[in-house]
Amino acid sequence: MSNSIPIVSPDPSSAYASLSVEELRNRCSACSMHELCLPMGLDEADMNRLDQIIGRRRKVVRDSTLYRVGDPFTNLYAIRLGHFKTYQINPDGDQQITGFQMAGELLGMDAISTDRHHCNAVALEDSEVCEIPFARLENLFSDMPTLLRHFHRMMSQEITREQSVMLLLGNMRAEQRFAAFLVNLSSRYAARGYSSTSFQLRMSREEIGNYLGLTIESISRLLSKFKKRGLLKVSNRELEIVDLPIVKALAAGTETCS
Repeated sequence: MSNSIPIVSPDPSSAYASLSVEELRNRCSACSMHELCLPMGLDEADMNRLDQIIGRRRKVVRDSTLYRVGDPFTNLYAIRLGHFKTYQINPDGDQQITGFQMAGELLGMDAISTDRHHCNAVALEDSEVCEIPFARLENLFSDMPTLLRHFHRMMSQEITREQSVMLLLGNMRAEQRFAAFLVNLSSRYAARGYSSTSFQLRMSREEIGNYLGLTIESISRLLSKFKKRGLLKVSNRELEIVDLPIVKALAAGTETCS
């Protein structure tokens, strides 16, 4: 069976008429994540201008680094496929995970203020990103206020996510931290059109514990505890949330996992 995309009688005046099938596939408008990554309501002309500044698609194999602390900032990276983790090295020389990112999210915003990256970004699985030269993106903001508003919204979401992590590490019990982590994953997968209750954990138990400020033994005990209460089903990294309302209540602190 052919892998080509059928193109039916394109209008010769269209901005897309002269593009090859592969070029059409590579356009933002053809990406399944574009509604998360880009603002809704851009017309064809604006999409065409945006497509023209998007750099190459870059494959990042599992466990390889997209950028490191101190690297000069030139691009934002829109995750097209796969998952990443970001981390810093603490004063003791140990890795401290600061976030997990998935398709439809942007990497690299940490470097905008200083022109240098403040964390390392590593692929959790074979992944793919779209490189967005930031200087060229800034040039579009004055002509495309919708794009600027969307970018501000994404920056705000990133700030909110970081504040949530601080709350996790500062005030929540271990089971509440773990429940909040699961609810966060659930809502993000749902926003991408995937199941909110059945998904694969792309990160290891050790990485989850590192992110939540818990030991790997604590994560294993919490998984067993949640399974025993009938809240989760777990097979290796395949996870099913059996009772999402109760897990949400645990995350909110209105329920305990006794």
